[in-house]
Amino acid sequence: MHEYRTVRPVTRLNYHHLHYFWAVAKEGNLTRAATRLHISQSALSNQIRQLEEQFGHSLFARVGRTLQLTEAGRVALAYADPIFTSGNELLALLREGQRPTRELIRIGAVATLSRNFVDNWLKPLLKREDVGLVVQSSGLQELLARLRVHTLDVVLSNRRVQTSTDEPWRCRRIARQAVSLVGQPRPKRKAFRFPQELAEVPLLLPSHDNDIRASFDLMCEQLGLRCQVRAEVDDMAMLRLLARDSESVALVPSVVVQDEIRTRRLAEYCVVPDLYENFYAITVQRRFEPRLLKELLGRREADVLGVGGFVPSVAWLA
Repeated sequence: MHEYRTVRPVTRLNYHHLHYFWAVAKEGNLTRAATRLHISQSALSNQIRQLEEQFGHSLFARVGRTLQLTEAGRVALAYADPIFTSGNELLALLREGQRPTRELIRIGAVATLSRNFVDNWLKPLLKREDVGLVVQSSGLQELLARLRVHTLDVVLSNRRVQTSTDEPWRCRRIARQAVSLVGQPRPKRKAFRFPQELAEVPLLLPSHDNDIRASFDLMCEQLGLRCQVRAEVDDMAMLRLLARDSESVALVPSVVVQDEIRTRRLAEYCVVPDLYENFYAITVQRRFEPRLLKELLGRREADVLGVGGFVPSVAWLA
């Protein structure tokens, strides 16, 4: 983008151009923004250039292959953000208001999250004819980008996100699940010897970017154990299949393999002490929070996990 020295008198702000600028600023990439807006990259660049001419300031600076906001761009984004996030929120509210007999809730689920967990969380809504569900699966950053502009109502994740002035997330822990070692059923007299047998059996483990794996590796290091890692898997659905179809021992939250344990296709060898997976619901502050979302966030942890009994407190983390 170019630096402009001649300041033209501003008579009326072009909100169409401002929306294009906002989309590029949020995506951080001209090509992705053009794809999302369904226009050509050259047309999008021209629209932003016209806005820069109207403001008399460059809004972006090209650094390598990326676009970074200039000081003027950061000021413009601070004003554009509430305009268009409120607009998207209003549009969603009024659209839903035109169909009072059916309420829509839009949920993002991190792609590596346990499908059983998502299913348990949504279970109260699945048989309701007055509810419409939109469930999208993707990476955490992509889902947060959609949440930021109110095209999602909530994001489910097994990773906590930090709040800041620029990213005012509301991150709520909705469940905590113990992590277990599971595998093929064993003879009754051959119980799993924990932790000694960890070094003797092939293991299926979550990948290194998973908090469970980091805690497990630290535990093994403290115990002086060298494990035989058969496979590292970042997708819980795949980890579930490998545990079911191999003779290896898998490290998973029991909710991931709850059906296999129930039907005795797999057995829970032991619960790993002091090792948990946390599940979070991430939202942004809204003037009109969907009623269904309040109901879902108010559920007991035992119900969310599909088990009975203990009801712990739920803590706001940000």
